[in-house]
Amino acid sequence: MQYKLFGKTNEKVSRLGFGCMRFHTNSDDNKDIKEELAIKQIRHAIDGGVNYIDTAYNYHGGESEKLVAKALKNGYKEKVKIATKLPSWLIKTRQDMDKYLNEQLEKLQTDHIDFYLLHTLKKKLWKNLVENDVFEFLNSIVADGRVKHVGFSFHDDIDLFKEIVDSYDWDFCQIQYNFLDENYQAGKEGLIYAKERGLGVVIMEPLRGGSLAKSIPDDIAAIWNKADKKRTPAEWAFKFILNHPEVDVVLSGMNEMEHINENIRIATETTPDSLTNKEKELIDEVKSVYDSKIKVRCTNCAYCMPCPKGVDIPACFELYNESSMFDFDTAKKEYTKDLKNENKASMCIVCGQCEEKCPQHLEIREKLKEVVEIFES
Repeated sequence: MQYKLFGKTNEKVSRLGFGCMRFHTNSDDNKDIKEELAIKQIRHAIDGGVNYIDTAYNYHGGESEKLVAKALKNGYKEKVKIATKLPSWLIKTRQDMDKYLNEQLEKLQTDHIDFYLLHTLKKKLWKNLVENDVFEFLNSIVADGRVKHVGFSFHDDIDLFKEIVDSYDWDFCQIQYNFLDENYQAGKEGLIYAKERGLGVVIMEPLRGGSLAKSIPDDIAAIWNKADKKRTPAEWAFKFILNHPEVDVVLSGMNEMEHINENIRIATETTPDSLTNKEKELIDEVKSVYDSKIKVRCTNCAYCMPCPKGVDIPACFELYNESSMFDFDTAKKEYTKDLKNENKASMCIVCGQCEEKCPQHLEIREKLKEVVEIFES
């Protein structure tokens, strides 16, 4: 396993991290984790050199942190660094921050957390945290030893990302990044911005929720098959990220032994700046084909929201794009079952308020009609 010095922390972290949010469960509510299997998988990854274990307050309905504590018994805790996250959306007062952290320490059965993140920062959540003295909280938890290093995970635009980075002496950050999302949210610009300021960088969604590794369209598979050295789509996606010297840790929500073994092998073999120009060109070709399948050039900025009739415009367009780029049946299932009826495209009354606010000048009303046609007709 390869290890990197994590920003300015002087901690050595494995380039592959274990994300603890996708364990197999015994029921549909996602809380009843298959405990024996999950513990076996975590320990197998640690035995393979993984030393960065990532969980959060809300994963598996609050059960993930408890599972991690069990997995790290019998000497495994001393081999790893634990990362978990403050549930930012639940914070109402400064006292709430201490309450949740102390609860997490108890669930993880530890007296300190190595890497503590403010979870899923967006404009409203960030504003609320600042107003509730989050900087004083961060200072205090490091000073009293409950946390060794502080950071944040991010889900908004690049301007807010830079604002947050510059607002505090962070140790690290966590961003979404893959070869399709170089210009999404923080993106490559944010990756470089954080690294230039001495932050460690953790990458989430390397496979874009698995879509870059499964249900591969035939034209994409044909491009991958042109490579001199044959690799799985998952390996190409991981190698793209690990090739970046700015990246410290790539998280993977591993729940199959074969995936754990494959990812350990990839992280062991792939050094920064190791892809050849020919391999980079192949990835660019795949990216170009995926890009050609995009139906709506929506950046998910949400300036069009709120819709007066309740349509979740960004969600509708995201699923529309996924239906074309990846797997139609999966996208339609998510649209039908996961998106509330009041948020569906068919609620649009063609008022046009969204188009007046859209910085991309998209023909939103016409595109919503297309969404209705493919998902609701």
